[in-house]
Amino acid sequence: MALALANLLIHNDAVPSEARKALRAATLGPAESRRAQLESAARVLYLEAGLNCREAREIVGLEYADCAS
Repeated sequence: MALALANLLIHNDAVPSEARKALRAATLGPAESRRAQLESAARVLYLEAGLNCREAREIVGLEYADCAS
């Protein structure tokens, strides 16, 4: 999991606030909710930041999957 990169994204104002909030929760919250928070951050990056699905998932440390679901 690329949490080191997530830490950088948390402090970048160019990243949508909902993605930053999810990344912060993934980094600071309990391990059992980490994946769901990373999924949420990837979804926001995909929908709001103009990244394609693969890029959005990779940047938060997730494997490629279909973003439409």
